[in-house]
Amino acid sequence: MKKFVQIGLSVVAGLAFVTAAQAQQPFPSKPIRVVIGFPAGGPLDQHARLLTDKLQGVLGQPIIVDYKPGAGGAVGAQDVMKSPADGYTLMLANTGVMVINPALYPKLPYSTLKDFTPVARTAMQPLALLVNNKVPAQNLQEFIAYAKANPGKVNFGSAGNGGISHLVPEMFKSTTGLDLVHIPYKGSAPAFTDLVGGQVQFMAESIPQAAAYHKQGKVRALAVTSKDRNPALPEVPTAIESGLKGFEVVGFYGFLAPTGTPKEVVAKLSSAFGQVMQMPDVRGRMVEQGADPAFLGAEEFAKFLAGEMPRWAAAVKASGTKMD
Repeated sequence: MKKFVQIGLSVVAGLAFVTAAQAQQPFPSKPIRVVIGFPAGGPLDQHARLLTDKLQGVLGQPIIVDYKPGAGGAVGAQDVMKSPADGYTLMLANTGVMVINPALYPKLPYSTLKDFTPVARTAMQPLALLVNNKVPAQNLQEFIAYAKANPGKVNFGSAGNGGISHLVPEMFKSTTGLDLVHIPYKGSAPAFTDLVGGQVQFMAESIPQAAAYHKQGKVRALAVTSKDRNPALPEVPTAIESGLKGFEVVGFYGFLAPTGTPKEVVAKLSSAFGQVMQMPDVRGRMVEQGADPAFLGAEEFAKFLAGEMPRWAAAVKASGTKMD
């Protein structure tokens, strides 16, 4: 009997030793999971694939992309929120998940600033303000004058209620005092088709699609919403250049970890993203995908998010949109 007890104690001691040894291993010592709250194949997926291919080389561990679509990204956010705060589960999220959803959904099951630890902002996504070719405006000030002369008669299309393509024009309306009518669509593609066809007069659209159709002469880009001009539309001024002081409204991508993740782990992850973001081939591919490289470390990203939350909350409130 003593022999069996000794063997049992030896096994327990051995397991405790292995567990302690694993705990003492430097981070990371196993694969890291990156959760995306949307289906595979979209812009976030492209962004994740681009960065994780390089990130696993920097960290020395495989990076697994895990898709948890549903509820505008909330399903994926909940998955990460409930995961161990050890750095081995991260969320890649966009503007909607991080700062629009908290204002849009009264019963949202997560709080961006309370339930997550910012790790790194990796990209910004400016939009272009577009009109169809039937609108007699060659620049943004001419469009503002045209819309003021036709209150309630100028429509703008969007990919749906509460999305960035809806809220950016709402911010534009608030800034200019224009009376524009929102026409929500089920996705960006049908909205853009009706813009080209003349059924809607105005739209805010991501740079890659906007640039392609602008260069083909199918629509007219009047301004971009970033602080600086965009390389894909170098001849198109910013909204600020066009007279809208302080009008800088861009989407963004970033990585977050569950709240409580150790600071040293967050710092190592943030540093690794910083290294990847300095790689010329990564930066080039990001621009091709329609995202501007815009790295912020953990602390700066946290400050950035805290500043963005009230801006987008105000836009949601002004739009009158609420989702169940």
